[in-house]
Amino acid sequence: MPKSSPELMILSEGKNVMTHVLAKLRSEEKTKLNEFLRNKIRDMGTDNRELVGVFGKTGAGKTSLINAVIEETTLLPSGDVGACTSVMIKVEANMSNTNYEAHIEFITKEEWKDELWSINQYHTAEQRKYEDDDYQDVAEKMSAFYGEEWEQKSCEQLMDTRYFREIPEFLQSTTKILACETAMELSARMTKYTRTDSKRGACNGIKRWYWPLVKCVTVRVPHNSFLQHVTLVDLPGNGDRNKSRDAMWKGIVGQCSTVWIVTEINRATADRDSWEILKSVSSLIGNGGECSSIHFICTKSDIIGESTDHSADVQTLILERNMDAKEAVRKEYNKLNKIKKHFSDDCFKVFTVSSKEFLKQTVLSEENTEIPKLQDVLQKLNDCHSETLNYVSGAHGILSLIQGAKLTKPENNEDVCKELERNMALHLDPVKKAMGEACQVFEKRLSEGVEKSKRDCETMLQNFLFEGKSGRGFHKTLKSVVKKGGVHKTQKGKEINLNRKLTSFLTDSIDEEFRKTFPNERNGGPFNGTLNKFSLDTESLKQKYKDLQLQLRFLKTEEDKIKVKLNARIRDQKKIIYNSLTQTIEEFMEECYKTAAGFSGPGDLEKMRETLTKHVYESKDTMFMKAKDVMMNHLQSLRVEILETVKDTLKTSIDLSLRTDSCSILDVSTELEMVQKFYDDLVNSLH
Repeated sequence: MPKSSPELMILSEGKNVMTHVLAKLRSEEKTKLNEFLRNKIRDMGTDNRELVGVFGKTGAGKTSLINAVIEETTLLPSGDVGACTSVMIKVEANMSNTNYEAHIEFITKEEWKDELWSINQYHTAEQRKYEDDDYQDVAEKMSAFYGEEWEQKSCEQLMDTRYFREIPEFLQSTTKILACETAMELSARMTKYTRTDSKRGACNGIKRWYWPLVKCVTVRVPHNSFLQHVTLVDLPGNGDRNKSRDAMWKGIVGQCSTVWIVTEINRATADRDSWEILKSVSSLIGNGGECSSIHFICTKSDIIGESTDHSADVQTLILERNMDAKEAVRKEYNKLNKIKKHFSDDCFKVFTVSSKEFLKQTVLSEENTEIPKLQDVLQKLNDCHSETLNYVSGAHGILSLIQGAKLTKPENNEDVCKELERNMALHLDPVKKAMGEACQVFEKRLSEGVEKSKRDCETMLQNFLFEGKSGRGFHKTLKSVVKKGGVHKTQKGKEINLNRKLTSFLTDSIDEEFRKTFPNERNGGPFNGTLNKFSLDTESLKQKYKDLQLQLRFLKTEEDKIKVKLNARIRDQKKIIYNSLTQTIEEFMEECYKTAAGFSGPGDLEKMRETLTKHVYESKDTMFMKAKDVMMNHLQSLRVEILETVKDTLKTSIDLSLRTDSCSILDVSTELEMVQKFYDDLVNSLH
């Protein structure tokens, strides 16, 4: 449902009021309180977005699903045999104008030069290059952008500006913006920036494809209520072989609060690619990310066998089959014990959808297509961001402080200041205790993980290097692993990550405890919810200090803001903390990988194996302990930061609102009365 007109009007009026107050403050005498208030007003209105990551292999129906859910049937091109989305596409609302826009971000010129250079290394190995996944990957990009002429050109010739005439933004390292009046027009114009589909392009007169140079495309849909605070991200399978695209992919995946895994219903349990995607991203979206909901979406649910019968009996059969599919998928998920360590029991849901039937009901009712259920998911994510209420609440607090400061003298406020400081110290104790206990548990679990790593890492490595692996196929894989710092992506997108394998005993030792300490579900909060329970008890103090109610109201809004800010900070830091284990192992292995990558010629497979084996054996006593120490240092730093931020922020707010002489402060009684009415109207509308 779109945001109501009265709510939009309140937000607009609220912003006008605060802009007017800020202008008045600028003309006042410059004091500590004045500067504090101006900063508070400038910091208002930051709108964070919820990210929904959409995964699925080619042909699963991702783009049709996105088009149907946001009710823009012609926005993202779909349905072409042999076509697939080749770059990451973000879909969000355009709230500034009525255009359909595509904001295209390119990789850098240096990165493209590296791609060109990498193809040259295969010229001396003519027989092998066509069997190499990396060669095929780069060659596909070259052919898409240059046509077949690239094979006769040098790197310098291929960087000639004539190839980039239509995309000067690439050479200038700026964003290219396509703006159209209709979704269909934008879809046609952006195809060559997003899709590998040469046959379709030839039909439309497209001679040069630009997707190999594209890092990300952000599509903006005018005033789409489903996307008001939500960004849908169409994610290519398992990351990207290009380093910057892969880094962006991992960053976006780690920010997703909801993940959709899309597969066809007739292959839902047997589709290895979909389950492989879930397995490979579980640590990135779980303990290493902020995902609280996994939705397994079975598409094309209107199709049952080869039947074209649209009778009521067939509709019943379809719904029964859909129920069976849901149960089968849940059973499959319940087998994945290692993945479930990262998520709560109720985070996994299954949907059986039909985008086709949602647009034109012939077999299923609109409700039974389950597209409305996914729209409800987006609406609930939007509702989590009460932008208007948050803004008005903040304005209410700031105006209360300004008006309260004008009406009272600081020399009369010392008693309430002391009570507030006592309450702060008292309620920080449980937070401090919970964080201390968490650190002790992680110290113990990681110590156990270190011992298991030292004991079993060599066996694990030997299994990786030798078990059932011989011949040219594994030689190519291992060569790619060591050349790329321990991480190789196959042409199908499957990731082979030796660093993560070496870290697995450490992460296994803490996964369950880490999820409990830093839950991705936001209703409980980190450290057993102690931070969310923290309070200055301003409500009870209002009864005792009636003449200071306005300042106490401001302090309550400050308390709420600091908790929101710290929860966001903890979500960011917990990713760094968890991923530091793998990062430390990667740093320890870096020189070893470089040495192994330098071998060539007869016997290089054995030399690579020997180098890796020897290095792990010699490093195991220090490598895993170092990873543990780095993570514990991150935890301790976070603990100190949380306590200092709460104390310093609230102490400053208490001092400036109750201990500062503010005789020259301006009168905002009219503005406060107006915002008070806005605030009351919004609160009442929620009940």
